[in-house]
Amino acid sequence: MNGRPLPPPPEPARAAGPEPLRARALRTARQALRVLADELGTPTEPGTPLFGSVQSRWLRSVPYLVAFAFMVSLLPTTIQVLGNDYGMNSGLASVLATAQTVPLLLAVSRPLQAWWVIFAADVVSALALAVTEGVSGRAWPWPPTAIVGYLVLMLALSLRERRRTLIAVWLTTGAAGILLVPSTPDGSQSTWVLLFVLTGVMLLIGATLRERGDAQRKLIEQETISEAERARRTLLEERTRIARELHDVVAHHMSVITVQADSAPYRIDGIPQDAQEEFASIAATARESLAEMRRLLGVLRSEETERQGGPEKAPQPGIGMLPKLVEATVRAGVPVELTLPGEPVAPEPAVDLSAYRIVQEALANVVRHAPGARTRVSVTTTGDGSRLTLLVVNSAPPAPSEPLETTGTGHGLVGMRERVRLVGGSLDTGPLPDGGFRVAAQLPLSPPPSSTAPLPAKDADSV
Repeated sequence: MNGRPLPPPPEPARAAGPEPLRARALRTARQALRVLADELGTPTEPGTPLFGSVQSRWLRSVPYLVAFAFMVSLLPTTIQVLGNDYGMNSGLASVLATAQTVPLLLAVSRPLQAWWVIFAADVVSALALAVTEGVSGRAWPWPPTAIVGYLVLMLALSLRERRRTLIAVWLTTGAAGILLVPSTPDGSQSTWVLLFVLTGVMLLIGATLRERGDAQRKLIEQETISEAERARRTLLEERTRIARELHDVVAHHMSVITVQADSAPYRIDGIPQDAQEEFASIAATARESLAEMRRLLGVLRSEETERQGGPEKAPQPGIGMLPKLVEATVRAGVPVELTLPGEPVAPEPAVDLSAYRIVQEALANVVRHAPGARTRVSVTTTGDGSRLTLLVVNSAPPAPSEPLETTGTGHGLVGMRERVRLVGGSLDTGPLPDGGFRVAAQLPLSPPPSSTAPLPAKDADSV
């Protein structure tokens, strides 16, 4: 309209050219190099020798002996190969051979640092051999001695470093061989592929061995922790069972106190009003204690036991019920001989119950682990009548018999120890020379006052 030429139409947007792609590739390469440098510059547990956690002193010295043997054998051999076979200057050959072999001793405790030294020495040696006259017809860039030393180093490295570091070392080894290809002397035999493959194989073998060893150590640690937890759980379960049983013993005494305090004003004439109020207070306190004990017992008892309501509500057994226990054991196929004191023994309820349970656990162990073995149960008192002695001895089981259980929960001996500790007694158990077993316990007929509580405070909390 006004005579001016129309502007050319805008060109369609072109797709991203090669420049952005090149930028992304460079950024990716820089990130890869940064990760590679981090892996190659961060050793795992530097300064800790290989096999440092092994108990045996001889096994701890094995890595040093192996590294010393390879260093002593490779050092003169490398000098000989570089100097005589390849025609390198003797002084330079000695320096490079030392740098390629002596760091093997460092590889025992710092394999990644040793790799830096040996790898740099191998690269310098390859560049130096490229200009020598004796390289024609020989291995290059890695002579045979360099390959052997490098593979030994790879084994030490793979037993210590993590997988990403090993991959970085392997890729760096291959990259160095590729970069040296343009400098390959005429007539030489290229060995960079051989070293690259052997390095990968050695790293894979060492890493597999290390990971397998780590898995075995973790398994052993887990088994140790599980065994400790199992022992603790067994102890707590047994203490809970003892606490449930002692509830009935203590509850009986508390019930007697309640009845006596409530009935005292009716049974005794002329009790002052203050005394009657005191008796009423005692009865109220006893009833409150019984209620607290029942609430505690509700926590200790399992739901199944509460629903069944059988054994928990039955009277607690004592020494007087040992003949029935022995009779039941004989019916189970174990010949048992029982010896009781000539005169009746009337120990405290806690001692009476503990004595019965100890004999019961001992006979149960005979039935489970030595079926058919002749067993002798003896219950006696000391001369002064202050202590009760329990002795359960069984002979070796008949030859054809096999134990009914080869493993157990461990409640038997744990329960015996806890019951003996509860009343302030002593326990002695152990195998006999003839293959039998012996359980001997001494219990005071009147336990000390400090042992009447079912459990110490901290144990009750833990249960």
